[in-house]
Amino acid sequence: MSTPLSITPDTKIAELLDAYPQLEEVLVQQSPHFTALKNPVLRRTVAKVATLAKAAQMGGVPIRQMILALRQAVGQPIEDLGAMPADDLAASLPVTAGPPDWLDIARVRVTINAEELLAVGEHPLGRVQHAVRELAEGDLLCLQSAFRPIPLVELLERGGHRAYVQEAAPGAYRTYVVRGK
Repeated sequence: MSTPLSITPDTKIAELLDAYPQLEEVLVQQSPHFTALKNPVLRRTVAKVATLAKAAQMGGVPIRQMILALRQAVGQPIEDLGAMPADDLAASLPVTAGPPDWLDIARVRVTINAEELLAVGEHPLGRVQHAVRELAEGDLLCLQSAFRPIPLVELLERGGHRAYVQEAAPGAYRTYVVRGK
């Protein structure tokens, strides 16, 4: 008999849902952003690398609250949650006083709608990376999505680009990207 998966902030979403398929609904109850997990493309891509901590950040959910709900749903102990840092959602999200000085919406040359791509089975990552390579200096790409694309932003920033995520409306985000530093 295999050992049950222990649910921690470092648990990958795909591992969690493989071990406990019923937890998909618990995640959706935590944040409507998690309905995107029903999309097979996201399930095969992002869910394999994103941890619960990243998912909580993307969904705007305190990680302690999420872990507590998931553990309770499968009967795992919650006593050791005391060892987890106290929830501080504000500390886990990028903090800026306002839009960066490089953000000039008039310089948006490419707009990509992540939801439309996901609906037809395409992950937006490849399209975003290609479009960023094609941008002229100072020009911007705008990615529209229903969630904070934190893993994508981190990947772009590791690639030497700048990104800024703006919540345009509840459940509607715009991620602006400029090539290079």
